[in-house]
Amino acid sequence: MKNKTTKNGIDEFLSSNTIAIAGVSRNPKKFGYMVYSELKQKGFNVLPMNPKVDSIDGDKCYSDIKALPLSPEALIILTPKKETDMIVQQSIEQGIRNIWIQQGSETKQTMDMISSAAGNFITGECIFMFVEPVKSIHSFHRFVNKLFGAYPR
Repeated sequence: MKNKTTKNGIDEFLSSNTIAIAGVSRNPKKFGYMVYSELKQKGFNVLPMNPKVDSIDGDKCYSDIKALPLSPEALIILTPKKETDMIVQQSIEQGIRNIWIQQGSETKQTMDMISSAAGNFITGECIFMFVEPVKSIHSFHRFVNKLFGAYPR
């Protein structure tokens, strides 16, 4: 799986105002909820997606890409691997070309799909290492990655 991620691509992604998030959870202890909550707190217009949930923290939750009220500038995928390929395919079909696939959600098929598609695809990275200000353990993780040359350039 080749990682196409660059710092410029990450900056482009984070310059988006409206971000859909696939895999949002109602459980505050789950990663999907933490990402949704953090981005919302930092001023992003977030569109939560989860086919099993009607709303999260008072925000309408959407079942899939086609149910969104508008085409988001960007999409974060936090789903289990078995759901990722379908979401990537739907996103590409809907014209969304600014996609962050959270590390651990990608498959070989995902990587094959995005390698032949035009767009800004972030893979192999944790969103928390890049949304400023970076907090706690993620700040340390970012420091270590920079130290050992694993931080995107």
